[in-house]
Amino acid sequence: MRSDLVYKPFGDRAILIEWPTQIDELILKDIIQFKEGIILSYEKKYIEDIVIGYNSLTIVYVSTIADFFKEKEILTSIYKSSDDFENSGVTLWRIPVCYDEVFGIDLEEMAVTLQLSKEDIIRLHTQTIYTVYFIGFLPGFLYLGGLLDELKIKRKSTPRLSVAKGSVAIGGAQTGIYPMDSAGGWNIMGKTPISFFNTSEANPCFAKSGDKIQFIPISIAEFNKLTLEIELGIYELEKTVIND
Repeated sequence: MRSDLVYKPFGDRAILIEWPTQIDELILKDIIQFKEGIILSYEKKYIEDIVIGYNSLTIVYVSTIADFFKEKEILTSIYKSSDDFENSGVTLWRIPVCYDEVFGIDLEEMAVTLQLSKEDIIRLHTQTIYTVYFIGFLPGFLYLGGLLDELKIKRKSTPRLSVAKGSVAIGGAQTGIYPMDSAGGWNIMGKTPISFFNTSEANPCFAKSGDKIQFIPISIAEFNKLTLEIELGIYELEKTVIND
């Protein structure tokens, strides 16, 4: 996919590149491929970070950009040839979630609002394979695309001051996992024992833009067992490398 991109200065050390304003997997693939091309074309000492958004790429340079138009010309050339760059692969991560009412504290209310049974909500939520568009809001918070229309529900009118780490929730047209204790206004439907942000790891967040997520329902007994295995360091998250 080739798009007419918009390049904008973003402060004195960054360039913002924008695609058409829509959430689309083809746009995401184009963004990821462009990012791979930039990484391969620039020396690491020049680039501090590259941040993916739903329809944007922000390149943060180590030093002040001396000539924006020259950089734009270089980036445009990389984009034109980015079809030649291979992406770093896509991983499907299977995330265990306990939907028991102990954790799914909004499931009852969601069932009434959506006019679905709790069992149907869980079935619909777990049958979908979601796409990771980008990571933000909180470290390790995955912005996922692919929520079924039947499960879309307004955020809570009064956000909670504290939502537990690992809470799986739906807010509007999105579903996601709270990677740490925080305030939040999404509808909580379950909890995972998996940590999405671990500073002791070389890569603190295991998932990346373009990866896939599927939620796997588990019982409370299984939740407690996995929690113990994770604490002991003997649990390995189920994943599959896929061609996409």
